[in-house]
Amino acid sequence: MHMNLIIDVGNSFVKTAVFQGDDLLEKEIIEKPELEKKIKKIFQEYPEIDQKIISSVSGASFSIPETLYEKGDLLELNSSTRLPFENLYATPNTLGNDRKALVAAASKYFKNYNVLVIDAGTCLTYDFKNDQNQYLGGAISPGLNMRFRALNSFTANLPLLSPQEEGELIGSSTSGSMNAGVVLGICREIEGTVLEYSTHHKDLKIIFTGGDAHFLSKRLKNGIFANSNFLLEGLNYILEFNNNQ
Repeated sequence: MHMNLIIDVGNSFVKTAVFQGDDLLEKEIIEKPELEKKIKKIFQEYPEIDQKIISSVSGASFSIPETLYEKGDLLELNSSTRLPFENLYATPNTLGNDRKALVAAASKYFKNYNVLVIDAGTCLTYDFKNDQNQYLGGAISPGLNMRFRALNSFTANLPLLSPQEEGELIGSSTSGSMNAGVVLGICREIEGTVLEYSTHHKDLKIIFTGGDAHFLSKRLKNGIFANSNFLLEGLNYILEFNNNQ
């Protein structure tokens, strides 16, 4: 059984994970400058690592640490990487690595089901895979904190806020009104999207993931399955899929 190193370079942070087959042994979220030091530490703690994959939302503009080439085979996720599903996206070369990984995980665990994956990160993304294991596409909208930053950036007097644990339908102050508009608004968007997909696609599986998934899931009315490791599991599956061909 292979031991795999998974590296997911996001817009703000880097996630590292070690898998033994399908079992997640460890994961950590770090700052980008810490990556090379972290890789060395992982190699020391897990000398059995023999396969690696790196995915970056910024693609070729991210400089891969030289240390990553030192042990075992390295798969760099890009537009030519083999995927475990049929990609029917009209512009496959523009499909983000994060979305590929999420759909790969949906293919692994729910190959013969209709699946909607919702990723609440920097952006809020929706990705749909049908019961024929075909990826059709989805949607992209501003994420939770991006919406707060937009209110601050494009107005003269609105402050820069962070999401508040307690929100009210009728905001009784400026901050309360902003929190109600952003947090409740994004929840209603998610619920409306889920309802629309459920109407058109039977037996729909819904996966909710991303950094803001835990915060938002408590405020959603629908029974949505939250999985914080879904993207990492998808990258691990892409690595195994390519090395087993």
